[in-house]
Amino acid sequence: MALDETQHLNSLGFAKPPSETRVVVAMSGGVDSSVVAALLAEQGYDVVGVTLQLYDHGAALAKKGACCAGIDIHDARRVAEDRGFPHYVLDYENIFQDAVIDEFADSYLAGATPVPCIRCNERVKFKDLLETAKDLDADCMATGHYIQRKMGQNGPELHCAEDASRDQSYFLFSTTPEQLAFLRFPLGHLPSKDATRSLAAQYGLSVADKPDSQDICFVPNGDYASVIEKLRPGAAEPGEIVHVDGRVLGRHDGVIHYTIGQRRGLGIGGLSEPLYVVKLDVDTHQVVVGPKEMLATRTIPVREINWLGDAPFESREAWEVSVKVRSTRPPREAILRPLSPTTAEVELLTPEDGVSPGQACVFYETEGTRIFGGGWIWRGA
Repeated sequence: MALDETQHLNSLGFAKPPSETRVVVAMSGGVDSSVVAALLAEQGYDVVGVTLQLYDHGAALAKKGACCAGIDIHDARRVAEDRGFPHYVLDYENIFQDAVIDEFADSYLAGATPVPCIRCNERVKFKDLLETAKDLDADCMATGHYIQRKMGQNGPELHCAEDASRDQSYFLFSTTPEQLAFLRFPLGHLPSKDATRSLAAQYGLSVADKPDSQDICFVPNGDYASVIEKLRPGAAEPGEIVHVDGRVLGRHDGVIHYTIGQRRGLGIGGLSEPLYVVKLDVDTHQVVVGPKEMLATRTIPVREINWLGDAPFESREAWEVSVKVRSTRPPREAILRPLSPTTAEVELLTPEDGVSPGQACVFYETEGTRIFGGGWIWRGA
């Protein structure tokens, strides 16, 4: 039956009262998702909170700065109790290990610089958890991500957050149109994180002053290498630090301790020119260094593309877009040339330093806020 055009849509876009609209809220235990849950409960929605246990949190109870640890499960449960809606904890440890941690380790060992938070969104939160939400007869699933979902002529579109400093679009490029139809992001329009914390205080949430998570949840203190050594014993094989001209400049304790573009901590001081890591050769256990200009990249091969444009990806020979090649960098103008439905070549109009395999390349509207998807940077054929 067609909807009556005169029917008013509620704030989540459904033509029925909030009390008849069930929304599953993915609760990490942090302030953002807690505010989303409290906000929707306050508006009268049928809220169900769900928290994922992603790894053995026994050792992480005292660890600050990462989500999904034991203390965070406790915080999420307390918010649900205080606001009067049901809350469930789902054990996703095996799924998380298979879909995120193992690939992270293998990718890192192959000399790439992986972004596991994207894979977690893609393969766990927006896949398995989203299906669980549907099993709970939810109309939609809401998260605390800072990104906007707007209705366009051809359906829902993904747009950058109002607060550019909080925008999480880089980590959500792989959200499919089908997932986007089911997802809601109630914080994306807020002007700042202070506005979120103000709402948390307004609702009397115990997590109102809780610090933001900084690290990847299973990488304490950002120490990637120690995690890789635990996951893959023997991975830190020593080798040579070699100049691009072939000179051996020193030794290292394992390729996993280095990243493309790194300058500090190389242990090869006393040289006349500053040197940067320009290549990690896993097969020969070599860390290759060279002058900064060798980091400049203009052409980037991209694969596993998720396209969110209105027209089919291959309907044009080239798309004029802006791209981000790291989460911390601003979008740069580029030409996107499709090679297949899921592969492309990106030509940067201005070369970028330190483009690294394993990072994401995210496509943006050049004049505007829309995200057209993205893909994964690789070394090429």
